Parts: sequence; structure tokens; C-alpha cells
Amino acid sequence: MKSKNKIRLRCRRLRFGAILAGLLLLTALTAFSQNCALCYTQAASAGARMIQALRSGILILIIPPTLGSIGLIFIVHRKRNQVRRTDYGDSARDW
Repeated sequence: MKSKNKIRLRCRRLRFGAILAGLLLLTALTAFSQNCALCYTQAASAGARMIQALRSGILILIIPPTLGSIGLIFIVHRKRNQVRRTDYGDSARDW
């Protein structure tokens, strides 16, 4: 009986995660179509050196927060079992 409940809970979590990922992908499509007018005009009127500087700046602004988020998710995933309480028995796990 307990294993069926665990399987159902995992299926629900997977469905929720799949729906959430799908919604995030759909909302990201509208973000790709937006352009910053100032960046566009600067890049259009600049030379190759300025374009390379803009590309480097974009990478500097994107990579550190992405790596930080991935690292935080990794740490939370590894530490999740240390926070769970197991001394109350099975009734506390069913909530």
C-alpha cells in the first residue's frame, strides 16, 4: 500500500514538473522576440570590436547567475535528506 502511494506521488510530481517546464518554455518564446532598441542601434553603428565587447558583456551577465542557480539546486538536492524528519513514524510522512 505504501509503495503505491509513493508511486502516485512521484507521478504527480513528474506531471507537475512537466507542466511547469512546458509553461516556462511557452512563455520564453515571447521573450525571444523582444529587442532592446538601444543595444540594437549601438551594435548596428559600432565596429567589430564593439560588437565583441557587447557579446562578452552579455556572457558575463548570463553565466554567473546561471552557474549560481545550478549550484544552489545541486546543494539543496544533496542536503534534502538531512532535513527530513524520520523519528515521528509513518503518519508524519503522509501529509
